[in-house]
Amino acid sequence: MANHQKDFLFVLIKSLSKSEKRQFKIFASRLETSSNTKFIELFNILDKSEVYDEKLILKSGIIKKVQLSNLKSYLYKQILVSIRLNIPSQNIRYQLREQIDFAAILYNKGLYKQSLKILDKTKIAALENDEKLMAYEIVEFEKLIESQYITRSIQGRADELVIQAKELNYRNTISSKLSNLSLQLYGIMLKTGYVKSDEEYKYIDNYFNKHIAKLDEKKFGFREKYWFYNANLWRSFLVQDFLASYKYAYKWVTLFYDNPNMIYLNPVFFLKGNHYLLESLFMLKYKSKFKKYLFLLEETINDPRFPVNDNIASLSFLYLYNNKLNYHILEGTFAESEYLIPEILSKLKLHSEHLDEHHEMLFYYKIASIYFGNEKYVESIFYLEKIINNKNLSMREDLMCFARLLSLIAHYELGNDYYLENQLKNTYKFLLKMNDLHEVQKEIIKFLKNLNSIYPGDIKKEFIKMRERFIELEKNTYEKRAFLYLDIISWLESKIENRKISDIIKEKAKLSNR
Repeated sequence: MANHQKDFLFVLIKSLSKSEKRQFKIFASRLETSSNTKFIELFNILDKSEVYDEKLILKSGIIKKVQLSNLKSYLYKQILVSIRLNIPSQNIRYQLREQIDFAAILYNKGLYKQSLKILDKTKIAALENDEKLMAYEIVEFEKLIESQYITRSIQGRADELVIQAKELNYRNTISSKLSNLSLQLYGIMLKTGYVKSDEEYKYIDNYFNKHIAKLDEKKFGFREKYWFYNANLWRSFLVQDFLASYKYAYKWVTLFYDNPNMIYLNPVFFLKGNHYLLESLFMLKYKSKFKKYLFLLEETINDPRFPVNDNIASLSFLYLYNNKLNYHILEGTFAESEYLIPEILSKLKLHSEHLDEHHEMLFYYKIASIYFGNEKYVESIFYLEKIINNKNLSMREDLMCFARLLSLIAHYELGNDYYLENQLKNTYKFLLKMNDLHEVQKEIIKFLKNLNSIYPGDIKKEFIKMRERFIELEKNTYEKRAFLYLDIISWLESKIENRKISDIIKEKAKLSNR
């Protein structure tokens, strides 16, 4: 992934499509100001540049250094105005905001009844599309106009507005509380990771139940249900209750499919819900349901009605292709999935400005897993080293940990004894620094460390012994997730039975009725 440019104006210009650039130049040509020529010239310089270079701008002679900051700010604002004027008319939120602005113009001109008429129609549209925050803003505006006793509105109007304001305020408060809870649980996940003991489980459970104790799900509308399912999902992930995470992710996605207009109004929430549903199914190894919802997701994304912009395109790529790889990993069809790799690498470059490094590294780990499953250990190590050698990356330690462990096993398969010894030392040092070292990780490093000291005739016995140890660990709720990163049991079975790991995983997938 290319380094993200720090200059906001440059990044904004580079994010523009060809049509947006054309629209901006048409818009800019209408502006009759003394700085017109300068800011268009600045736009053209930055548009043609590969990287932001202030010296190049100053060398062009269009402006002095002391004036550059102001000109950049002016250009930035005009680009946003141009984009705002050309937003697709089907975007309901912009339509509603535009109508509220029109009502404000009419109000300021003293045309109160015209303003109220627009507000009433806009409020109906806001409520139909579950935009309760905007609906509440409109009611407050209506109250402002009515409170001036100018319109002589029909009797009971005041009571009607007060009731509407109270109801909308209540619903918005519930949504806010649930969204706060969801964000707080996500913050706990980032800070401490998944729960690792019954004591931590109890703390999260009590924390969650305390915040939802007085809420009545039966009274929820779309928005409240969405945030309720979202909060429950994060609670389930934290305590590693993957069946519950599937339950609430399923409710989340079903909520959208039952209200299809909300898919197109809230595409980001829809995409995220599907990703969490597929992630839960992957953790549960429910491959039939996984395949069904992956197909449904791709079908919806390809629907002409599905919104298209840079953010949605990047998220669609991230969630769709991440889960396409997951499906092949579930099935053990590693060779069949290699066609995806060049496509993913190409799309990673295309969406580099919109994806963080953690998600890029996650793709590399799954590509490495595909190559490992196909016994292409050199290729696997190549992508694992992209993760291991990334010094500028602030990422979840578990991904870095399992990249190191998988790399160790790949080197073992290649017979790189000298390199393996150095890697073992470095990995062991890394594991000691980790905040949430699991038994699985400890056992893997201990096992690999002892391999070189075992007589060749005893290696198979050691593989069998370790397989039994890992089977026991897999039954532990707090250890189970580790096996989704690294299927050490299937690898051990491949060594015991002298078979390909892909054949072992395929066989397990066929035996499973899920």
